[in-house]
Amino acid sequence: MAWVYLVIAGMLEIVWAVALKFSDSFTRLVPSIVVIVAGLASLWFLSLAQREIPIGTAYAVWVGIGAVGVAIFGIFWFRESTDFWRLFFIGLIVAGVIGLRFVSPESDGH
Repeated sequence: MAWVYLVIAGMLEIVWAVALKFSDSFTRLVPSIVVIVAGLASLWFLSLAQREIPIGTAYAVWVGIGAVGVAIFGIFWFRESTDFWRLFFIGLIVAGVIGLRFVSPESDGH
């Protein structure tokens, strides 16, 4: 269940990061509320995941999901660059997240 919590936390990270863009530096009420609520929920799910997943792994995966998700959102919503090298390095983040899932134990014993 910890990995499910971690994926939820990563998805919520995407939500708050994109909402941050729409909040216009916290000058728009609804996106600003979304940033706060999604950000707190993301941290809560991350904390649940860290009960069983080592903190370094959980944090790296959480950041990776958020970074890739926001980059993909930016490509489709904001028409950000899709040049080869940008996509290549985003792909490396994806490979790292997948790799961590398969090489990490469910618990480090702490």
